[in-house]
Amino acid sequence: MKAFVLAEPGKVKWFDAPEPQLVPYGAILKPVAVTPCSSDVHTVFGGGSKKQDNLVLGHECIAEVVSVGENVCDFKTGDRVAVPAITPDWREKSIQEGNDRHASAPFSGHQLGRTQPGVFSERFLIKDADTTLAHIPQKISEEQALMSVDVVTTGFTGAEYADIKIGDTVCVIGIGPIGLMAVAGAKLRGAARIIAVGTRPKCVQLAKYYGATDVLSYKEGDIVQQVKELTNGIGVDATIIAGGTAEVLTQAYDMTRYGIGTISNINYFGGTGYLPLPIFSGGRGMCGKTLHMELAKGGRARIERIMSMIEFGRVDPTPLVTHHLYGLDKVEEALYLMRDKPADLVKVMVHCE
Repeated sequence: MKAFVLAEPGKVKWFDAPEPQLVPYGAILKPVAVTPCSSDVHTVFGGGSKKQDNLVLGHECIAEVVSVGENVCDFKTGDRVAVPAITPDWREKSIQEGNDRHASAPFSGHQLGRTQPGVFSERFLIKDADTTLAHIPQKISEEQALMSVDVVTTGFTGAEYADIKIGDTVCVIGIGPIGLMAVAGAKLRGAARIIAVGTRPKCVQLAKYYGATDVLSYKEGDIVQQVKELTNGIGVDATIIAGGTAEVLTQAYDMTRYGIGTISNINYFGGTGYLPLPIFSGGRGMCGKTLHMELAKGGRARIERIMSMIEFGRVDPTPLVTHHLYGLDKVEEALYLMRDKPADLVKVMVHCE
């Protein structure tokens, strides 16, 4: 079958991949719509750990069930489902300890397009259908369902781990699609003031749409100083990092309040080396600031809850889809769009049917 794979670092190709083999708890699916993620861009162009030869890329997908294993209870051939980007093995013992995203090994929850074949192919396997696949409510559009599997849940993860309280002031650094959903999540959790940091005009427009009260540009001066000026020198109650290079962690510490402040990172830092923790704004080790470094929440229950938020009008991720392409073979073009980020792009949706 036709599959879009990582040929070698920095290079992709179309490949005649083997058909997936059905397992008792699993399902074979064909993609209805997919979207490349910035993580796919990092996998292809950003280096990192060695990947298996001809790894099928992709982890953001809605799909149709082709066949199910003998032990599958809740899904049948023909069902249209959302496929979570994060697919933990819910039978791992460590999940009973609450460690669903790193249960058997670091990043074990992030399997698709990383340690097992992803979704950019004519057919793909989900090993445990009942714990992974999510039913799409009838009122949910394909765009909304597709955005729920990664973008919305990741942005909301950032807001959840920021421990936002009613009336808080929050800064979201980076307003790509993930940051935009962090803005939306901060608003839903009760933030009074939401300061977004970003420059691309389309993203600035959407940040205001999703609840940002202020938008700052790093091109107009030091963002820490700008945040301090907006908050009378106090800083923000919570900072969500959704973009930037290593220095952004220092900036987040610098702008976050002593004693009760929380920093929630959902940003991917490429390469190796170290992330700097500032000594001064870290209170010389005693600042009372909490730091969370989190992979997005996934699994069936999570994505069905996300889609409930969409179904009942709490959030609408539809505006994130700014570009539409048609045909599975357009995945390559979509990947390069996500890498190059034209000014009017937020997310590109590839319709496979």
